[in-house]
Amino acid sequence: MKINNLFFHIHYCNSRKGNEPNRTFHKKTRTLNHHELILVTGGNGQIKIGKKEFQIKEGMLFYIGSGVLQTIVSDADDPFCFMSVHFSYAHVGFDEDIWTIGDTKSMLPLHEGQHLQDYYQIEDAFKKLVESWNAKLPRYEFMTKTIFQQLLINIYQSTGKHHQNYATSLKVEKIITFMHQNINSRVTLGQLSELVQLSPTYLSRTFKEITGYSIIEFFNKLKIDKAKEMILEGDRKIREVAQCLGFTDEFYFSRIFKKLEGISPSEYYSKNVHVI
Repeated sequence: MKINNLFFHIHYCNSRKGNEPNRTFHKKTRTLNHHELILVTGGNGQIKIGKKEFQIKEGMLFYIGSGVLQTIVSDADDPFCFMSVHFSYAHVGFDEDIWTIGDTKSMLPLHEGQHLQDYYQIEDAFKKLVESWNAKLPRYEFMTKTIFQQLLINIYQSTGKHHQNYATSLKVEKIITFMHQNINSRVTLGQLSELVQLSPTYLSRTFKEITGYSIIEFFNKLKIDKAKEMILEGDRKIREVAQCLGFTDEFYFSRIFKKLEGISPSEYYSKNVHVI
């Protein structure tokens, strides 16, 4: 799943602090038709998500997907405190100048339950999210969606650092840096595998798992993003832009451009550059 192609809608945010005794509950069982993230900030209890059971304690992050049965039992003497966000999302695509929107109830690539380490940034983003939702200031819907996406980024970064393949993630970042430095050239899988000392097969598989793109797809995306900048400058022909980015075939460049942007380079120029 390419999470960068997802459009999020926030249904509501919720929280409970230790000084809010009137909002406690002992047991709650339900199934939601949307997704939920819960960050535990204190207290004790148990939670069952589907068939998995977890102990509730500070620093736990729970993700409950749409349609998944959940049962939460809060400790009567030490009720659990939390911040939560309820959300839905749709897959938004753009291909051949056509927008597509598809509902999805599939799970995000998150663990149902995990204990976070060094989660200050996650907690801070969660606080800002809940505060923005509760304040209901002008444009709060847009603000909460923006903060929520930053929250997801923080979660993925935090869990990635403590994952056994974190070293591989660093190597993928090294490859991306290499791509930026050589955006006007051609690179081969052999070059990249030698650069990070990984086999071509393993590198290809893990690169796509981490970025959501194959190596060639990602490199072409970087090149086309740069091409758009060059086209908007308006002082180069399409052929020259292609050559500057390492494409020896102008027609192949145009085909890749249209596949990613939905329109040809010349159409992109016509729509965005207005010469006076």
